[in-house]
Amino acid sequence: MQNNFLTTIRSLKIIDGCSGPTTAAGGHHHQNFFLGAGGDRSSSSSSAPSLLRPSFSLHSNSLHHRHHHRPSSSSLPAADGLPCGLPSPDLLSPSVDPFLRPVDPVSSLSLYFRRLHRANEDENEVDEVDEGEEEVEEEEGRDLCDLYLEQRALLRHLGDPKLLAPAPNLDEDDDEERDKADVWFLVGDGEAPPPSSAASAPRSDAPALPSLDEDDDEERDEADVWFLVGEGEGEAVPCVRSAIAALSKPLNALLYGGFAEAQRDRIDFSRNGVSPRALRAARRFARSSGDGDGYGEAARLPRDLPRDLLLELLAFANKFCCEALKSACDAALAASVLAPDDALLLIDPALEESSSLLVAACLQSFLRDLPRSLHDPEIARLLCGAEGRELLAAAGHASFALYHFLSHVAVEEDATSNAAVMLLERLAESAAAPWQRQLALHQLGCVMLARGEFKDAQRWFEDAAAAGHVYSLAGVARAKFKRGHKYSAYKLMNSIIDDHDPAGWMYQERSLYCIGKEKMADLRTATDLDPTLVYPYMYRAVSLLEDDKIGAAIAEINKILAFRVSTECLELRAWFYLALEDYEGALQDIRALMTLDPDYMMFHGKIHGDHLIELLRQHVQQWDLADCWMQLYDRWSAVDDIGSLAVVHQMLAKEPGNSSLRFRQSLLLLRLNCQKAAMRSLRLARNHSTHEYERLVYEGWILYDTGHREEALIKAEESIAIQRSFEAFFLKAYVLADTSLETTTALYVIQLLEQANSCASDNLRKGQAHNNMGSIYVDCDMLDEAAECYLKALGIKHTRAHQGLARVYYLKNQKKSAYDEMTKLIEKAKNNASAYEKRSEYCDRDMAKSDLNMATRLDPTRTYPYRYRAAVLMDDHKEEEAIAELSRVIAFKLDLQLLHLRAAFYDSMGDSAATLRDCEAALCLDPAHADTLDLYNKAREKSEPQS
Repeated sequence: MQNNFLTTIRSLKIIDGCSGPTTAAGGHHHQNFFLGAGGDRSSSSSSAPSLLRPSFSLHSNSLHHRHHHRPSSSSLPAADGLPCGLPSPDLLSPSVDPFLRPVDPVSSLSLYFRRLHRANEDENEVDEVDEGEEEVEEEEGRDLCDLYLEQRALLRHLGDPKLLAPAPNLDEDDDEERDKADVWFLVGDGEAPPPSSAASAPRSDAPALPSLDEDDDEERDEADVWFLVGEGEGEAVPCVRSAIAALSKPLNALLYGGFAEAQRDRIDFSRNGVSPRALRAARRFARSSGDGDGYGEAARLPRDLPRDLLLELLAFANKFCCEALKSACDAALAASVLAPDDALLLIDPALEESSSLLVAACLQSFLRDLPRSLHDPEIARLLCGAEGRELLAAAGHASFALYHFLSHVAVEEDATSNAAVMLLERLAESAAAPWQRQLALHQLGCVMLARGEFKDAQRWFEDAAAAGHVYSLAGVARAKFKRGHKYSAYKLMNSIIDDHDPAGWMYQERSLYCIGKEKMADLRTATDLDPTLVYPYMYRAVSLLEDDKIGAAIAEINKILAFRVSTECLELRAWFYLALEDYEGALQDIRALMTLDPDYMMFHGKIHGDHLIELLRQHVQQWDLADCWMQLYDRWSAVDDIGSLAVVHQMLAKEPGNSSLRFRQSLLLLRLNCQKAAMRSLRLARNHSTHEYERLVYEGWILYDTGHREEALIKAEESIAIQRSFEAFFLKAYVLADTSLETTTALYVIQLLEQANSCASDNLRKGQAHNNMGSIYVDCDMLDEAAECYLKALGIKHTRAHQGLARVYYLKNQKKSAYDEMTKLIEKAKNNASAYEKRSEYCDRDMAKSDLNMATRLDPTRTYPYRYRAAVLMDDHKEEEAIAELSRVIAFKLDLQLLHLRAAFYDSMGDSAATLRDCEAALCLDPAHADTLDLYNKAREKSEPQS
């Protein structure tokens, strides 16, 4: 079996040259941007993953690594035949994260909160805005927009998608279709609603205007001036002098001022580029103004004017400063932009005439069509070029927010593209606030690093550091290292560590520039300071593999996979399993990996994951759908989410159009904190729905997961009205339970869950429903009913119900039974950090401390153990140690509860400044957190007499 498999692998001809970044024609070099130190320019045209998704690469950057190190022991018989050999630690390279990373994130958020608070106070002071203050109001709106963008930039490095929740999007493709309201906000500057709205359409209650030709007879009777327009001898268009003069001050001066035309009844207008028909339309607009000033609400253009005539009118209005006429033309033309082709046709005249609304409508069309529109040379020239930015600025649309959005899209698609570079340059030119300049310059450095242009990368990083972004010095060090100045890079990182409070990223970066024991010591320190950094685990794992300790290597990579699932770690573990000839283990990890990223290229980007799956399937036991369901039940019961994900991936290979499997896939991905992949699966579930009631349920979950509960509830009710189904009742119950805690609502939720269980579904979902019912009964203090629900859930292998049953025992004062119940969960669950955490509530202090320490070892991102230990230290009057316990985790995980608790500790110690700082940072995460608001207001009152 082994020889056949390895022969098949060798036949792919992927061993030669595998250590370089280049690929065969038509190949795809995965993670090109995250060759932390950059790659050859020859691969810069390949697609790359998200710039805003931290990662690193297993891929080599130099051709001299062609022959990988292999353990010499015969315990790894398959190593010689592995694709590209075995991984080498020398080929690992962490990325320079392409977002703002403050040295003191808490203080940065605190300062941001104060600016936002002041901006909101200033906005609230303005009750009504006079006409002359409209520009000031618009500027204040832009300032608030920039502040919210700053908040997003400051929170980006935390990697918590809940803090960066996207707007709901029910369009077909999650990445290509953008939320229309958000797109309008980027270009509209608060001037008007989108051109597709009813606001730009003619009023239905307004009487229809006569045609331009019919209007001539009426005008001739009242005319006191004739304008000669058109070519040759021209045509005399009769007009009322006062109406035309009212269109603008220049026309008023022409017709009533000291010019010769003021004394004539026939005026030559043939050289002003206006046609008779256009002048008739302007005349009608002037006469429709009701009070004769041309600016009244009744002033309007004739209906259904052709686009060429509107453009001519726009040019006329611009030439003679007819603001009301220009606005009407601008709005009418903007309303006609229905597709990118319309926008391409109109963008040049819109820019030439500085028609803000029309420019906005064209931009809106381009943005909706991203990233496709960036591949159109004409659009790219406008959006990416310096001249295009000047033209957009003249129309009032060259904002930082716009280029922030455009550069994000370009980098997401291909971070090494010329478009990404040019848009980031425009972003830097648009930057006004220090954080904006830091972000733009730092991202330019990251892109140049990815392109292998290390001298330019160093320059951009140095500029970002000079602007105040200390983390950019890590980019300077990386660029120096790639230019051959390793010792200079080491010294630079030394100085950063000496000058600032230590952070995990500092030691991780310095580890790249040293070897041996010093390198391993830096990696240990990096993990101690920030256990969420992936690179140290991977480096240690591959180093253990080199020492022929493959079991220890797998154990090391399991540490990070226990609480942070990533494609790189799954790939590495699959590599290890292949070395052990554990093809089932490798296949499981590759299936899970491909669920996270369906386009993933494995083993130095040389083989697509799906292809490798097909090769491995020949060497493992084949399952039919019944076997898959049994395997899914086993893994679900063992709380093995990665294993469950792999089984669902296999089932979908057999039934790709099964929407319920897609939905279950999304639930597992959410449990693994992979929100983007979960949303993709949820949209696929919606797209593959064969029934309307199913589609409504999945749309409801999309809305719920993006924070729109009321809309989600409506979808659930619409689905139930069509067809009673488990998922529709479950969705409705879930939303209501999350919205209200009142007893009457809780009992209604139980009824909904009972109705759900009366519908057809599998036991995995019914177990979840029984578990949820038990939780609600506990909240209502109906413990016997809760216990019954939990036992039913356990009867159908819903293992997590042990936790609920333990809670019931504890509330019944059966502490030993509660402890034993949690012990059962610990024994059954593969991922059991939360079980240790919960069991700690049912034992004495020493045993609780032991369980919480175990929970922290298994998942250092869980915050309750730190809070518990800190509280115990405070009770023992060890204030400094309690603060240190919280500060240790806050350094790598900014959490609302942690910040609130540390603020409370500082408050009890009389440190008002530190209390305010932590409260302000916490309120950036949740502005409505009542306890923090109370503490913040009290701290402000205490600090005021001192100020």
